[in-house]
Amino acid sequence: MSLCCCNQNNQDKQKSLAELLTKYKEQPGALIPVLQQAQEIFGYLGPEVIDQIAGELKIPPARVYGVATFYAQFHLQPRGRHVIKVCQGTACHVRGGAKVLEAIKKQTGLEPGETSKDLRYTLETVACLGACGLAPVMMVNEDTLGQLSPEKAVKKIAQCD
Repeated sequence: MSLCCCNQNNQDKQKSLAELLTKYKEQPGALIPVLQQAQEIFGYLGPEVIDQIAGELKIPPARVYGVATFYAQFHLQPRGRHVIKVCQGTACHVRGGAKVLEAIKKQTGLEPGETSKDLRYTLETVACLGACGLAPVMMVNEDTLGQLSPEKAVKKIAQCD
């Protein structure tokens, strides 16, 4: 199910959130699906969205925040249009994953966990992408790229719009 509302204006996003909260208002245990869908609407879970969810679901904001920070799938800050995940697992490390990461850091000016000011890129490191035979590996959005060199990685990122 995809509710992506990236191209909606804020008023439309608020309307989508209100509809979502009306749907789940009386359902116990609905917090995680609400957070997932709210994040699809806004791209991240800002403080105002967390407060609105807490109010409508009659849950303390601290509990909503606690769930949102416990699970890695939730993001409390805006993310870039292109999320770059660089594997740092054992196979990738042995085959040059650290050099790939350094090249990407140099090109983007980002450290892992950061998003560019223009919201073009978010850089993350991960423990494993499950493609060890293709090491070193990275993902750009939903595309998995393997057998990387620093040059190949940089070239791929430069192709992002």
